[in-house]
Formats: sequence, structure tokens, C-alpha cells
Amino acid sequence: MVTTYLLSVGSPDLIGSAARGSVITAFFVFIGLCLLWVFTVATQDDDPERLYVAGRSLPPVFNGVAMAGEQITVVILVSLPGAIALFGYDGVSTAVDSALALGVFLLLASRIRATRRYTLGELFALRAEGPGTRIAGAVVTLCIAVPLLMVQLRAGGITAALLIGMPTETAQVVCTVLMGFLITCFAGVADLRGTSFIQVAKVPIALATLAALTLLALRLFDWSPESLLSAAMDKSMSPDDYLSPGLWAHTADFGPLGTISDHIVVVLGTAMMPHLLLRVSASRDASAARRSSSVAVGLTGLFYLLLITAGVAAAAVVGSGQIGVVDVKGQGAPILLASEVLPHHSTGRIVVIVLVACVAFLAVLTAVASVTFAAAVSVARDLFGQKGRSRIGIGELAVTRLSVVALCAVSLLLATALYRYPIEFLLAFSLSLAATCVFPALVYSFLWTGFNRRGLLWLVYGGLSICTLLTLASPAVSGTKYALLPEQDFNLIPLHTPGLISVPAAFLLGWLGSARPWEGTARARRTAMREARSQ
Repeated sequence: MVTTYLLSVGSPDLIGSAARGSVITAFFVFIGLCLLWVFTVATQDDDPERLYVAGRSLPPVFNGVAMAGEQITVVILVSLPGAIALFGYDGVSTAVDSALALGVFLLLASRIRATRRYTLGELFALRAEGPGTRIAGAVVTLCIAVPLLMVQLRAGGITAALLIGMPTETAQVVCTVLMGFLITCFAGVADLRGTSFIQVAKVPIALATLAALTLLALRLFDWSPESLLSAAMDKSMSPDDYLSPGLWAHTADFGPLGTISDHIVVVLGTAMMPHLLLRVSASRDASAARRSSSVAVGLTGLFYLLLITAGVAAAAVVGSGQIGVVDVKGQGAPILLASEVLPHHSTGRIVVIVLVACVAFLAVLTAVASVTFAAAVSVARDLFGQKGRSRIGIGELAVTRLSVVALCAVSLLLATALYRYPIEFLLAFSLSLAATCVFPALVYSFLWTGFNRRGLLWLVYGGLSICTLLTLASPAVSGTKYALLPEQDFNLIPLHTPGLISVPAAFLLGWLGSARPWEGTARARRTAMREARSQ
């Protein structure tokens, strides 16, 4: 009944009635096979370390491919090609930043693995043992995870609605709820080893699909990249500015400082996600972690290169105007490209659309499961801990499973309740928190022996407060047409992301809390006064 109602609304049909039945059937068969596979490979073990980090036994190349899969999220997959198709240079710049993030993570991967710790709370406790630091790690993890899950579920619902040919708000809500229930079932039984197999399967499928889309688009332009790029420029919203910075509204309004802030947030935030910390801890040792990260850097670079070419191809084949009509944020670009590169009544067109649908489903499934699982592990180990679990009378694995379901439920409820609002800024907020609260804390923990509990708490809670206040006072929330509340205006900080201010401020707070230079000044003053009196 729901499907019949949705298909009768009369919204733009991106796929066509002839292909829709085949696409939906193949899509659901693929979903069923994925869920069956997950239940098959899930670890039936009571050992937390085998559940959380696969017993630290994953081979370097296998774990590296899975680590690259962590970067192929549904938000990246559907948003970046659209951003590139609509905004040209600015979209490409965001893709390059995301690709550079794993390079930053590579610098810390072996150090993280050498600690044998895999939650933020445990890593924060390197220099400052105690429940307070572990709770701080859990708080940051949850503050990063919940907004990220909301955006991922929302993007998955939008993509599913486009795939059934019904990009209406009602269809998006229904698809978001259905996808959320499926993913909750998946995440509820998943462990790191099980999700690793899905991640490893996702990477070649995603790369092959993007490569096929690009080659089919090039075929339409006689295999000439120059002709493809020229067509993308001609069909863009501003042909003269397509290859220049500033076409994207939020980068144009705030000048170079806003751009620098965005670069800081995307590079550092993407590199410091809690689920990546869990992933690298599954390596056999520190050298294996470094090798896995190197493999992931290469595959991620290839993925973003193909994603950039797919975005340009979407602009050339479909046109920025048509992409913007279907979805103002461009999230329909990959599906529109897949539906236009081959004749409408061909079998190959159905195959390509099904491949895009399968990659999108794998992306939302693995992204939500990874983030949820990492957050649930942090809740079980950092927030509750041994004493907390004893008080509530259940074991660690039970707390983890219950936390997975609770996190998925809360995120799904919030995503559906706010479906009328543009919540995409929450992705930037999550990245800002990771860049502000995690990166400085890990740098100090690994490189400064003077870093202590006071400095850590000042850094974490101070950085969290600064990020929240700057985001609330930013153009992402009010004062602009793309804001959460466009009709309100309490926009005080002309930065779309707070990284330019919050990251240096977090470093400063960590140093002030640990070094307490005012105590040295006061001590020197007292010493000078005693010497003066003795004379």
C-alpha cells in the first residue's frame, strides 16, 4: 500500500516505469543477500576483543581495503558528485581535502595501534587515567556520532526515494524509516570482522561502478576528456566560473578565511573519526597498521579521483540545471548520470542503475554500522565501565548491543522528525568536533609528556563548547538562504565551519590547563618578594 501510494503522487521519475520494477527487485534481492551474509559472518564469541577489533588479527592488506571502505559513505557518494556538478572547483576542493585526510591519519596510525587502546576514552587516558577522562572520550564520541548518523540516514532515505522514482518529502521519510530499520538489524548483530567483509566487498564494487559511469560518459564525447570538461562547463550554472573558486555560496560569502577553516575541518575531522581508531586497532601490530593505512590512502585516492570525474561527467551529460531541479543539493547526480549514459530501453541501463543502487545501499549500511558500533563500544567501555555495568547487572557485550539499537533508534527518530529542515550542516559539525577535540588531544598525548588530566579536560570540554557556540552563531544555522533557520538572523561569526578558531583554541586550552603558566608567574613573584624582604 505504501509503495502504491508513493508511486501515484506524480513526482519526477528519474528511472522510468519500464526499468523501475527490475531495479527495485534487484535492489531488494541484493539487500537480502547482504543481510544474510552479515548474519553468517558475525562473530558468535563472548570475547570483547574479538568482537570489537577482530582479535587484532586482520591481515594488513585486507584491513587496508576495509579502511578505504570506511571513506566510501553514502554522504560522500551522493553529495560530492553533485557538489562538483553544481559548483565545479569548490566541489573538487572538498573532494581533495577528504582524500588528504587519510594521509594525516597515516601519521598517527602506528602510534594508535602501539597503545593497544581502541576507544577515545582509553586513548585520552594515556596521560591522565581516571573515569573523568574516559567519560570525556565517550561524550565526544557520542557528540560526533549522533549528528553523523542523522545525516547518513537522511542521505540514504533521499537516495532510496530517488531510486524508486519518487523524490518527494513523504517518500524520503518512508524510505529513511525503512532503511533505518534494516540498518538497525544489521548493526545489532555486526562486529568488526563482519563489517570488514562488507567493506572489502564494497570497495571494488564502488570503484568499478564509478569507472563504468565515467567510461560510458566519455563514450558519449568520443573518448575526449577535453570535450567532456567543455560540456560540463557549458551546462553549468556559470560557465565562466565553473573552474574558479567561489561558485559555492558558503565559500563565496566568507573569503579565504572561510575556505581555510573548511580545509582544516575536512582534513583533520575526517582523519580523526572514532570508527577509524577502532579500525586501525584491528591490525596485528604497529607496522601492520602503517601498511594498512598506506593501502587505504592509495585506494581512497583512486576513489576520489573517480568521484571527481563522475561529478564532471554528471554536469556534462545531465547538466547542472537538471540536477538542481531534482535536488537542490545535487544528491541525485549519480542516479541521474546512471540513467542518462545509456539508451532508456536498454538492459545495460538497468544494470548500471542497479549497480549504483547497490553501492549506495552498501555505503549507507556500512557507514551507519561502523559509526554506531564505534560509539556503542565507547559507551560500554568508557561511559559505563566495569563498575557501571556491575550496577546495572548486565555484561559488556549486552551493553554494546543495547547501545547500538538505542543509537540507531535515536538517530532515526531525529532524522525523521527534522526531515523538513536542512540538517546537512551537522556533518560539518561532527567533523569540526573531531578536528577540535580529538586531533589536538592525540597530538599532545603522543608528543608532550607534560600533558595531564586538567589539560585534557580543558581541551575536550572547552573545544566542544567553542564548536557548539560558533556553529550556532554561524551562517549554517541562521541568516542565509541555505541555513537551518533562514528566516532568523543571529549569525555573528562569518565562518561556515569553526575550525579556524576552534582548533587553535583547543591547543591553547590544552597547554594552559597542563602548564598553568600563571602558577609559575605567581611563584616567581612570591620568591622575588621574599628575597626583597630578606634584604
